[in-house]
Amino acid sequence: MRILIFSLAYEPYVGGAELAIKEITDRLPEYEFEMITLRFDSKLPKVERIGNITVHRIGLTAENPKVSDRALPWQNRLAKFLFPITAFLKARSLQRAKPFDLSWAMLANQAGFAALFFKYANPAIPYVLELQDGNSLQQVKERRPLMRLLWSLYKKIYLKADAIKAISHFIERLAQEVGFGRTVHVIPNGVDTRAFSAEVAADEIAALKARYRKHMGDIFLFTASRLVLSRGVEDVIRALPHLPPNVKFLIAGDGEDRAKLEKIADESKVHERVLFAGHVSHTDLPALLKISDIFVRPSIIEGMGSAFIEAFAAGVPVVATPVGGIPDFLSDPQKDPDMEPTGLFCEVRNPQSVASAVKKYMEDPVLTARVVKNARELAAKKYDWGLIAADMKYRIFNPLTSH
Repeated sequence: MRILIFSLAYEPYVGGAELAIKEITDRLPEYEFEMITLRFDSKLPKVERIGNITVHRIGLTAENPKVSDRALPWQNRLAKFLFPITAFLKARSLQRAKPFDLSWAMLANQAGFAALFFKYANPAIPYVLELQDGNSLQQVKERRPLMRLLWSLYKKIYLKADAIKAISHFIERLAQEVGFGRTVHVIPNGVDTRAFSAEVAADEIAALKARYRKHMGDIFLFTASRLVLSRGVEDVIRALPHLPPNVKFLIAGDGEDRAKLEKIADESKVHERVLFAGHVSHTDLPALLKISDIFVRPSIIEGMGSAFIEAFAAGVPVVATPVGGIPDFLSDPQKDPDMEPTGLFCEVRNPQSVASAVKKYMEDPVLTARVVKNARELAAKKYDWGLIAADMKYRIFNPLTSH
């Protein structure tokens, strides 16, 4: 079976959505996947085999571009704007050479428009829309003013889909708000539970502790995130003055708001307790989790949040906000007294609430051990990538192509 994927970005530009594509396709060798994505960098090949996907890169390029919404070079911005048309034309060419059995759009953005146009041209080919963005429909309109003019066409990205996959029940409701009347398949993003639960060599742990100056008695809060203010990293920084001086904050990731976060650390007089690790490859995250004590990400917006599940698998207790898809997997002993706890909630935009949750873990080792045990079991039972890939195969791909 041949499946065509539309995605604005792919390796080496990897976020949660792109990681999901790779993890799922690598586990389904019986399918033949091809992808159309933006090239961005002139040094990247136009066609490349990555894992189980033949990747076709298109569009205007720049040299060593910074691929971020605010810093994107004009060539890449134009390529992104034109992607619905250029990707459709590329898809039509690939379809003529060797027909596809199914198309799969990653997100209701320009990739969704390209998949919609492909569906109009090939109505007999089933079309799957995957939703991972935690923004509400109103936020989509506010962030993209042009969308107001194209709103009727934008809704068709949802309504013309033969199946919609959402990574959380929160996003499921967004699809229903648009008017999609059929079942939305809720299949979360997964985690490589084996990699994140594996032991890390003692010498590597010692080297990391030395590198980030973790001394005996220090408590490391940790987050892995793109450095934008919607992830609440600034609220963790502002929580540090409310915590003992041995509590430090290790941040893995980079982004356009790093300078703002460094300024907040200076203004809060905790600069020496905030450790910016910069970009960290996904394969190096398990080791950083192993030197950390509490994972904290008080998000303002969150479609799901795979990083929380990675912390679950690594045995690191989690502090999060009850927004977006997070309540699907995080049960707080106060908010959900009838359920086994898998983490602690804090309030949105409330550094003191963040500090209170951290103190609760520090002062109650019995609760912490209970949370870690439950969260680890949940990650293995529901969120391993092998299970997620099987769900995609048996709940979406096979039913749509069985005829």
